[in-house]
Amino acid sequence: MAGPDPAELRRVVDAFPTPPDDRFERADELLDGVYSAMANSWYPELRRCTDAYADGDVLRETVLEHVESVPSFRLSDGATPLRDRRQALATAAADIEEVAAVSAWYADLRGLLSDRRGDLSLFERLLHDFGYALAHALFLGASSPEQVVRRLRVAYRSVGVRIDAIESAGGRERTTFTCPYRGVAAGRYGDRWVCHEKLDRVDDGYVTYLAARGIDYQRPRGCAGSAQCFSTVTRAGSEQWWPQTPPAAVAGDS
Repeated sequence: MAGPDPAELRRVVDAFPTPPDDRFERADELLDGVYSAMANSWYPELRRCTDAYADGDVLRETVLEHVESVPSFRLSDGATPLRDRRQALATAAADIEEVAAVSAWYADLRGLLSDRRGDLSLFERLLHDFGYALAHALFLGASSPEQVVRRLRVAYRSVGVRIDAIESAGGRERTTFTCPYRGVAAGRYGDRWVCHEKLDRVDDGYVTYLAARGIDYQRPRGCAGSAQCFSTVTRAGSEQWWPQTPPAAVAGDS
């Protein structure tokens, strides 16, 4: 099954950089309370997700979804730099070394949870490659999120997926759907195993194809506590936010 070794994931999670208590106030002053929100709310839940993953109670997708929900300090409005906020991040990193360390830690965590081709089984690699090859026909001539998502919904329906809701706002297309295969092999592997850890490898092929063409396809999320999942399609943006963007990346532009 795709996903990191539980012991390695726990080792990375346990390495979360926490500043001394007397520096939290300064960090919160500069970063709008984001560091404390990470440390006091988001991080304890990350530890619980990590334990559940190690026990086989949740899939890698559940941990990844929580990791992606990390509290963030926005550094740009679309492609437009927010210079005051960049300066605040640079100052915070100069005053509190853990601010930069969190970005490096977060990158390690995301990298560990992301699919690496060498970690996939032969069957999973074949599914990815099938999705990538299929994308050439499925998305041929589609150059906007609206065009891409219409084709994507056709692909969902063709394999029996039920489309429950469609939303369009601000150039972002969201599709809420129900996977009919949640219960397949659930007794042995858990529900959502076929829907996520296997069928989503096909979606990974779509992601690879579309990313090279400036389209950001966020494959299915939100299924942890519901029979419904959702996916989104937008144009690939240049938004920046901490901790994903390290302070060094914006220090000279503040």
